[in-house]
Amino acid sequence: MTPDWIAPDWIAVDWGTSNLRAWAMGAQGVLASGGSDEGMGKLAQAEFEPALLRVIASWLGAEATPVIACGMVGARQGWMEAPYRRVPCAPVASGELMAVPTDDPRLQMMIAPGLSQAKPADVMRGEETQIAGALALLPGFDGVFCLPGTHSKWVHVSAGEVVSFQTFMTGEMFALLSQQSVLRHGMGGEGSDEDAFTQGLTDAMQRPEKISARLFTLRAEGLLNGLSPASARSRLSGLLIGLELAAAKPYWLGQRIALIGAEALSARYASALTAQGAASESLDATACTLAGLAAARGILQKAKP
Repeated sequence: MTPDWIAPDWIAVDWGTSNLRAWAMGAQGVLASGGSDEGMGKLAQAEFEPALLRVIASWLGAEATPVIACGMVGARQGWMEAPYRRVPCAPVASGELMAVPTDDPRLQMMIAPGLSQAKPADVMRGEETQIAGALALLPGFDGVFCLPGTHSKWVHVSAGEVVSFQTFMTGEMFALLSQQSVLRHGMGGEGSDEDAFTQGLTDAMQRPEKISARLFTLRAEGLLNGLSPASARSRLSGLLIGLELAAAKPYWLGQRIALIGAEALSARYASALTAQGAASESLDATACTLAGLAAARGILQKAKP
């Protein structure tokens, strides 16, 4: 049970497009947590501070409390734009957190900037903090991080720096195809079919150029052969993840691979990689976010005079 009032050393915030999550942090770790559905996509610039206070006000004392945030809160449409840092570079850097002016004197607000890549053009916000946390949890890691999600990231890391990365719109494509395309008619309900997932994965890995045709086959099999919604959804997932793995092969082939993400989705990627003879390890996304924000705070403290 969370006490009525706590005195955190600092507050960690992960503020994405859809949701806001916050943790009161002390010497022993998380003292309390909270959140809301007031993500960046729902707020005008003047609404960010009130939205944050609705979640964390009860944690604040008379003195200013450091608040370190990552994610889309630092986007151009967010509270304040935190300019991207260009790779190759460390995922978080001393002195490069963006200070945000606040009306409430109890807040010392800072935002971690995202990373950018010139060629091929690519950007990330939030994932850089998870990568910093993963490096803190896996000292000496040299290899590739995969961050599956709406926009999956494959990130090459060496000597503590992000060397290069590639984004794949796999999760968004799955949502669009399963909910808004003609395929939606055969994909209602829930459930999964691992054999169907493996079939889709194999088809995409072997013949990625046929992906458009393989997608329509899902509709035709539903009409002609009674393909179940669970099997159709699972094969669609396999097709899209297989397409991603085929394109990302230069990243993961022969590399140490660590997955950072939700447990179920990471397990699906791990299964897909195993089918290609590639071993992987998994890290919890929240643990990485907190470790990354803690690293950013530690770096910030060291940068003070």
